[in-house]
Amino acid sequence: MIRPRAVSRRSGSRARGLAILSLPGLWVAAVLGLVYAVPGGVQWAPAAVAAPVIACAGTGRRRCVLVSGGLAVAAVAVPDTGQRLGTEVAVLAVLAVCFRLADRRARLAAELERTREIAAAAQQVLLPPLPRCVGGLAVAGDHLSASRGARVGGDLYEVLATPYGVRAVIGDVRGHGLEAVATVAALLGSFREAAHDEPELGGVLHRLDRALHRHLRGRAHAAEEFVTLMLLELDEDCGVQVINCGHPQPYRLCPGHPGQPGARPLETGEPFPPLGLFEPGPDPKAVPCGELQPGQALFLHTDGVMDARDAAGEFFPLLPVLEEAAQAAAHDGALSAPDLVDAVRASFLRHTRGRLTDDMALLVLHRDAPRVPVQAGAQAGSARTATGVPGVPRP
Repeated sequence: MIRPRAVSRRSGSRARGLAILSLPGLWVAAVLGLVYAVPGGVQWAPAAVAAPVIACAGTGRRRCVLVSGGLAVAAVAVPDTGQRLGTEVAVLAVLAVCFRLADRRARLAAELERTREIAAAAQQVLLPPLPRCVGGLAVAGDHLSASRGARVGGDLYEVLATPYGVRAVIGDVRGHGLEAVATVAALLGSFREAAHDEPELGGVLHRLDRALHRHLRGRAHAAEEFVTLMLLELDEDCGVQVINCGHPQPYRLCPGHPGQPGARPLETGEPFPPLGLFEPGPDPKAVPCGELQPGQALFLHTDGVMDARDAAGEFFPLLPVLEEAAQAAAHDGALSAPDLVDAVRASFLRHTRGRLTDDMALLVLHRDAPRVPVQAGAQAGSARTATGVPGVPRP
């Protein structure tokens, strides 16, 4: 979908680009105007030497540098100043230097673009887009990194259809941005395997704990590293079980239900400490949280959402925004998970004005249709784990 604001930004960028391209020509025209407007005294023609410098600094395009140099030479050749040869030599010397600089700039820009493409592909593999439906549940998620230019930071989520039901994880690694990406990769890799292998949610937690300790082994300040984490499981009847390790509580959304609040916290019991700061014990138990009724949804988030502040220092009002977004995302009584995520994300960016101090992640699981057999969904989830693409098996 093309957003009007994005279109206006592109139009403004195009206008600024045209203005920058025209600057060398305007400079040469101004120099010629001064030469003829002030016939004696100050010699203005040598000022045309600056034209290729302006082109190099403004656009960095080699063709623009050559054109502006040609204009400068022509401008110097028109008036009879008595210093034509020396000025033309100066213009050509500056032109040669600027062309070399523009060529180097173009090669560096191409190398940077290739590096960005490689980084984007790597981040896409680490945290690929969620499928729209997993095991009969509508799914949507989004994340923002506090590191400029990065698509993945210290927040993680995943949803898989397994032989034991739909299982999901959302977590927040200590720190943010690129420093936490390696820990995110270790935890997601462990979850994608353990979710299919372990019959109990507590077994999945044990596997994640071991993966975290292996990853941090031998690292300086490993004792200070931790991860807030939440594991969820929804069985064939949409019964919800949760293991919470120091993570913010999720919300149960009931849009369109008269007499019920649009969003209310899901009671997950007393949480464990964050992963890495405690031993899970031999048999950590998941907390039953009731059934997810048709039309209801679960909204999960990381603390980067509720801890975000605006310019006045006010925290992001998550609950009011969530209730308003749930009502706006309900069409003909049916909630749209992608629309809900988009609405909360837009409100979040308006509140922070796009200045993030921590990574953030959103995840929505919506029961909007009759559940499909878990075995069929599990095959799709296994294929996604193997290849990163829903329904495509490993070759």
